[in-house]
Amino acid sequence: MRDKTQANSAAPGDGLVRAGALVFFVGAVATLVTVAPLFLGTTPFPTYMFGLSMLMAVGFLMAGAGVLRSVAAGRRQARAGRLSER
Repeated sequence: MRDKTQANSAAPGDGLVRAGALVFFVGAVATLVTVAPLFLGTTPFPTYMFGLSMLMAVGFLMAGAGVLRSVAAGRRQARAGRLSER
């Protein structure tokens, strides 16, 4: 029996994982920019840059939520397939 899902179809939660990765990357760059003056001996950046560094955690949580959403959809699909076999 052939699986009905296509290899390139987007599963639920894929968008959250991609968005979370993007937000995490922006936060990582902001962290590097914020920490660089400490090593270079220049004047530190304004306080809002430290807030932008928190985007790493936000992106991580978004990606985690996307993974959990994908897992839940897979479990629902497996449960529906199991019930249809009876």
